[in-house]
Amino acid sequence: MLAYKYIALHYLKYFSVILLALVLFMVGFDYMGNADALSKSANLVLIYLVYKTFFAIDMLLPISLVFGMIATKIYLIRSNALVSFYSLGYSRVDALKPFVVVASLIIFLFISLHAFTKFSRAQEYAYNIRVHGKYLNPSRDLFFIHKGQYIYFSKLLPIQEKALGIRVFEVNNGSLKSILTAKEAHYEDNFWRIKSADVITKPDDLSFGSSGISVTEEKELKILEDFRPKMLDQVYLGQVDFTISDAYEAYKLLSSQGVETSNIRGALYRIFIYPFFAPILIVIIFFLVPISVRFLNVSFFSFGAILSTLLVWGMLYMLIELSNHKTISSELGLIGPIFILLSIALWLWKKHRLST
Repeated sequence: MLAYKYIALHYLKYFSVILLALVLFMVGFDYMGNADALSKSANLVLIYLVYKTFFAIDMLLPISLVFGMIATKIYLIRSNALVSFYSLGYSRVDALKPFVVVASLIIFLFISLHAFTKFSRAQEYAYNIRVHGKYLNPSRDLFFIHKGQYIYFSKLLPIQEKALGIRVFEVNNGSLKSILTAKEAHYEDNFWRIKSADVITKPDDLSFGSSGISVTEEKELKILEDFRPKMLDQVYLGQVDFTISDAYEAYKLLSSQGVETSNIRGALYRIFIYPFFAPILIVIIFFLVPISVRFLNVSFFSFGAILSTLLVWGMLYMLIELSNHKTISSELGLIGPIFILLSIALWLWKKHRLST
């Protein structure tokens, strides 16, 4: 128990220092490059830096867990603390458990942060502040299909839960039947409510003797059940930064309509599966390192471990981007590499557990 606490506390210390250093470097470097493009308002600059900090944590926390383990392992080897623990009867698996448990707990906390919109969409909000001077920019010219209807929004205001310039085209057997036009709609009680709309209906009979096109005014219409403004904004603009609840609701709704959900699945995999590469990589690196400084070139190990971690992290990040752009499937880009790493880690864990 004493060894467990000793290793865990040192690991938390090194992890915290490394994460703080990486986040400050990334945010500071970004600010130096974009300071001229930012608003002169001190409040907006501060909000921009907060969102960039959230984004930096989202990107760098998993890799900081691995770097923290490497730094802690080097400290334990240099101080001969690791050899002392082994001489007291602790096995390599026992020495590894504090790293895995602490890293896994931090990962679960990290995943829970994606339940908050401010954290999940931090990069998007920071971009809007830099380019538009406000953190949430209205979406324009949305065109999508819902339950067989073709729908167009000229402008979507997610915060106000309001849409402007609505057009709803109803098609039957490849032929246009009617067009609904309205100035605005509001999202209330899981529906988009339109107070007043004009409905242009085309007759089935297009001969000269037909009644012709009719225009009627409709009141209090309801369309797009369960299509929340934020969901519309993200799904149909190709956004990939979802909160957990938004991603789940979007996946459930689009699946029921037979719409492609690869982006949504990719977002869920990135939230729930991708971060666990950190504890998996911790297991692999830990078992590949000798226990004593007499059998180890510390400088070479540090360089090799950091380089290997960066290569794995960079490869995973590249695969995530490829899956976001639908170049490869989300399962191949995220689940496949994590499964391979997990298989290696489990094999090493089993091998050393049986040997002790």
